[in-house]
Amino acid sequence: MTTNTRDTDDATPSALDELRATVQARYGAVAQRVADGVQANASCCGPAEGSSGCCGGTSETWDPITADLYDAGETAGLPTEALLASLGCGNPTALAELSEGETVLDLGSGGGIDVLLSARRVGPTGKAYGLDMTDEMLALALENKERAGATNVEFLKGHIEAIPLPSNTVDVIISNCVINLSGDKARVLAEAFRVLKPGGRLAVSDVVVRSGLPAAVRENMALWTGCVAGALEESEFLAMLTAAGFENPSVEPTRVYTRDDAVALLQGTGLDASLADEVEGRILSAFVRATKPGVAQARPKPARALPTAHGSPATRPSARACGCDDGCCT
Repeated sequence: MTTNTRDTDDATPSALDELRATVQARYGAVAQRVADGVQANASCCGPAEGSSGCCGGTSETWDPITADLYDAGETAGLPTEALLASLGCGNPTALAELSEGETVLDLGSGGGIDVLLSARRVGPTGKAYGLDMTDEMLALALENKERAGATNVEFLKGHIEAIPLPSNTVDVIISNCVINLSGDKARVLAEAFRVLKPGGRLAVSDVVVRSGLPAAVRENMALWTGCVAGALEESEFLAMLTAAGFENPSVEPTRVYTRDDAVALLQGTGLDASLADEVEGRILSAFVRATKPGVAQARPKPARALPTAHGSPATRPSARACGCDDGCCT
């Protein structure tokens, strides 16, 4: 199945609804497989229904975009189902510098892994919201919340183009390989800007692309629901953030995908594997940051950063009122 809605911000409502329904069906099926006890780590990048990994056929288990995103120490104590349902391309909670007492919103929260990690970081005086449109994912996330014993977490049903929260209520917005799935990315960023408090931060992981990506890849619906065909170019993302009103936008690549990764991504799409030569180096995972103008309220000192498997900082919760790691000072 293909679509010509690469830039769907001006598409008709019916086209946007069709895209949304396709994405919803795919991710709902992933949630259902996890709930049924199937190790379905189908993640964001791959199109093949029934595949064991996001990118390949039934026998493929390696995932070039989602492998090893979370350090084992970070996810210790969290439900396995939350990790299995992770469809991301990064680890935004490890890079967002969350502080105790902050309010965080995860756009497209899926099974809840990033919400639960955020809840640990903001502590009992903070709040972590997750927003998702898929009933199966929300049901799984609520189960994971209960398993984790998280009391500062709330999951909301809705669309990221119309966030069901009041204006100026959120300190930080995170997202993990979701904005690229939207058919109206400008509206998503406008909504993010609206709900952020003055001085609030946008800190999302997403797939971005570089110029020269083949049109056949751009137009493939399987790769849209797999986070690639709908991804913005770096310059497009920066321009949209600025147009939405954000300051200091930046795109920091965290991984550039190789030819072998491209071959895996193309499996099951119906596209010629020879396109991998043109895809190599043009798809990347990135951390996207921006700030809403204004003066933020004073932030407590964030928890001490720890290295992850990828060398990015992570944090662990602290019982100290100052926010420092236990034992780091007296």
